[in-house]
Amino acid sequence: MITCFDIGGTTIKGALASGPDRVAPLGRVPTPRADFDAFAAAIAELVARGGAPAGAPVAISVTGVIDPQTGRATVANIPCIDGRKLGEDLSARLGRPVLVANDADCFVLAEARAGAGRGHRVVFGAILGTGVGGGLVVEGRLFRGAGGLAGEWGHGTILATRLEAAPHELPHFPCGCGLAGCVDTVGGARGLERLHRHLHGGEAASTAIIADWEAGGTAAARTIGLYLELVSQPLALVVNVAGPDIVPVGGGLGNSHALVERLDRAVRGRILRRLDRPLLVPAQLTVDAGLLGAAHLALSEGFG
Repeated sequence: MITCFDIGGTTIKGALASGPDRVAPLGRVPTPRADFDAFAAAIAELVARGGAPAGAPVAISVTGVIDPQTGRATVANIPCIDGRKLGEDLSARLGRPVLVANDADCFVLAEARAGAGRGHRVVFGAILGTGVGGGLVVEGRLFRGAGGLAGEWGHGTILATRLEAAPHELPHFPCGCGLAGCVDTVGGARGLERLHRHLHGGEAASTAIIADWEAGGTAAARTIGLYLELVSQPLALVVNVAGPDIVPVGGGLGNSHALVERLDRAVRGRILRRLDRPLLVPAQLTVDAGLLGAAHLALSEGFG
């Protein structure tokens, strides 16, 4: 038995896994962001609720980066765990082994083993949520890379600033990582809203922009055209470098199958490999991917 968690800046979701595809929800609690004692207590409460045997492991999918060499977490939106060796600290509190991994890594591992990537040798998972994330699975195993940063295609400067879909030069927007011009600044929901504001002025939610685009709105079509040009270029480079057989797309923007289809066409038009089938596809495990991925990772690393 493994108690699994999917932890974001707002909510902690828990589940009890008796196997890689047998996950029973334990409910959810608000994420204590400023108090580590309260954070650990919230985890302990859900562990107790699941009734896993004493010493049974805990597997956690969390927003942020976990350095596989040091175990140290970089989690900007949960300050009480930022900079901590989270697995060690929670293990000491819970009296159980604790495995912690990045949520995008857990997402792609779940998709590779039980979702849209099942049966494929190389799977790159692209998350288009509030921001941009990703992960890489090769031969069924998660590839973390140095510093735990493999697959983080959301960061690094976008070189193109004069684009066919933009009427004038596009600025390099500052990114929360400290750089400017990152894919993360334009590729997620907040980035789509930023592009729309830059082109048209005023505020519009990403969901409204996509709905307007799907209904044939001209202003939204201009925004989406710019979005596709900006995002497809770096993603095509990722595909050329990593060589995935399939790219499941998750996150809120991934819920628009029309957007995923258009992004797929744009990426396939920019890569070296010629494909007459979709490469980017909507993720299949949209609700419990973090929990399932945490369970798969723990079992594959001998925790369960």
